[in-house]
Amino acid sequence: MQRVLITGLAACMAVAAYAAEQWMTIPPAPEMPEAVESGTADVNGIGMYYAIYGEDAGVPILMSHGGLAHADVWAAEVADLMRDHRVIVADTRGHGRSTNDGSAYSYDLLGQDYLALLDHLGVDKVHLVGWSDGANIGYGLSTTAPDRLASHFAHAGNVTLDGIDPEVENNALFGEYVGMMAQDYANMSPTPDGFDAFLGGVVEMWGTEKPGGVEALKSITVPTLVVQSAHDEAILTEHSQMIADTIPGAELLILENVSHFANFQAPDDYVAAIRDFID
Repeated sequence: MQRVLITGLAACMAVAAYAAEQWMTIPPAPEMPEAVESGTADVNGIGMYYAIYGEDAGVPILMSHGGLAHADVWAAEVADLMRDHRVIVADTRGHGRSTNDGSAYSYDLLGQDYLALLDHLGVDKVHLVGWSDGANIGYGLSTTAPDRLASHFAHAGNVTLDGIDPEVENNALFGEYVGMMAQDYANMSPTPDGFDAFLGGVVEMWGTEKPGGVEALKSITVPTLVVQSAHDEAILTEHSQMIADTIPGAELLILENVSHFANFQAPDDYVAAIRDFID
């Protein structure tokens, strides 16, 4: 019996160690699957990279990445969702393969770019899956263009600056993420040597209060799932709870054993959460 208890304890410790490690690392995303269509759309004075996956004729899913990132971070999720959904990804202005025209970064402008892309593609409405800045863009679109959103899966977003954990500036994993995105920028961007200026522009956007703030959430009619990671380095759980409490009909989902980078760390669980919400 003692041996069984010791063996069981060792197994529990191994599982606990794995769980701890999961939210303390950022695994690289796999390669993107083959797209049905990809290209660069001329919208709002920029060249915006996009790609479309899957052949389903229903309401497509638009996956909006976080700040400094690019569409390819969604590779694992796209590979699953494209089996029975049409999935659209894009690099936001100045990110990844997309250009910028010198405009300052703002969530409103990035949202307008997405709407222009959907117009370019002839898409009326989407399920929006937004991560971090992608969720912030989604909150904006939910108030300014609700007719374009069938739903909003909003992971790790904030609507006021006090929703950001001040310790994120010193967080090693977040610093690792910035380094990963710097390398991807050098490999993808039409201006591969411009990361420092790009980073400065995005950081300035991060430090700007969001249009409408908390008050704007009260008018949202788009079905919304507010998603928070249990170990998020950047967004405070009480802030996500406040957002869910303020948006009429919204709910809060806590993703366990993951951090701000849950879509990298546990893509199978992430996809399951998306499917549970939109299907």
